Amino acid sequence: MTDLQPVPEQRKTLTHANCVVSIPLGYRPLQLDLHVPPGDGPFPVVLWIHGGGWLSGSRVWTVDQRFHERMVARGYAVADVDYRLALEATYPAQQADIEAAIRWLRHHAAALRVDAGRFAVLGESAGGQLAAIAGLTGSGDTAIQAVILWYGPADLSTLRNQDDPFTGPALLLGGPLSERTALARLASPLHNIHPDAPPFLLVHGTEDEVVPFAEAVGFAEALRAQGVRCDVLPVEGAGHVFTGASVEVGTLTEAGADFLDDVLGRQD
Repeated sequence: MTDLQPVPEQRKTLTHANCVVSIPLGYRPLQLDLHVPPGDGPFPVVLWIHGGGWLSGSRVWTVDQRFHERMVARGYAVADVDYRLALEATYPAQQADIEAAIRWLRHHAAALRVDAGRFAVLGESAGGQLAAIAGLTGSGDTAIQAVILWYGPADLSTLRNQDDPFTGPALLLGGPLSERTALARLASPLHNIHPDAPPFLLVHGTEDEVVPFAEAVGFAEALRAQGVRCDVLPVEGAGHVFTGASVEVGTLTEAGADFLDDVLGRQD
C-alpha cells in the first residue's frame, strides 16, 4: 500500500506561490515559493534547497517546521527552490535549475522587494552540495553572497560503494562513481574552492554517519586555506538531519540568521 502523506500545514508567511522560474525542454516547469517580510524592503533573500539524497523531496520539505516564520521575523525573504531529481535528469541539470532560480529572483528583485545584492543559499544534505556549488561557481547574475550548509557532502569523489550504480550519488552522476571520477570532482564543493568564494557556515551533527562530521571539518580547513571565511557549528550528539540533537532545531535556524546578519549586514 502506498504511504499517504499528511495534509500540508498552511504556510502563513507565503507571499508568492508556484513561481515558474524555468521550463527545461522535455521536463516539468520548475517553480519556487517566496516568503517576503512585510514592508518596503528590499530584503536579503535565502534560497532554501531541500535534501533527499538527490532522489526525493520537494521545495516544501523543511527540517525546522517554523523555518520560514523565524527567517521572515529576522528580516529575510525565503525562496523555496525545486530542482530536477536524479531519476529525472543527471548532473549538472540540478546546478542549472538552482542557477535559473537565482537569475529569476535577481531579475524580478525590485518587484519582489528583495535585495539583488544580498543573496544567500541554505541547503541540507544533498541540497547542501547544490547550495555549496551555487556559492562556489556563481558569478554575475548567479552570484551568491553567503552559504549555509546543513550536513552537506563536500566530496562526491571519495564516497563509499564506488562501483554500485544504484546509490544516490551514482544515479545523480549517471553511473558508478568509479567510472565518473571527473564528473564527481566537478560536482564536489571541495574541488571547486577558490579565494573569492563567499563566506560559509557549516552546521553539522557530530554523530552523523551519513555525512561524517570530519568531512565538514576538512571542507572548512580547505576553505580557510584559500582565505575564505568558514564558520563551523558542531551539533553535539546529532546524527543526520539533526536526529538526537541536544538542542532544538530552531536554534540552528537562528544561528544561521545571526551569521547572515554578520556577513550580509543588517538594514534596520
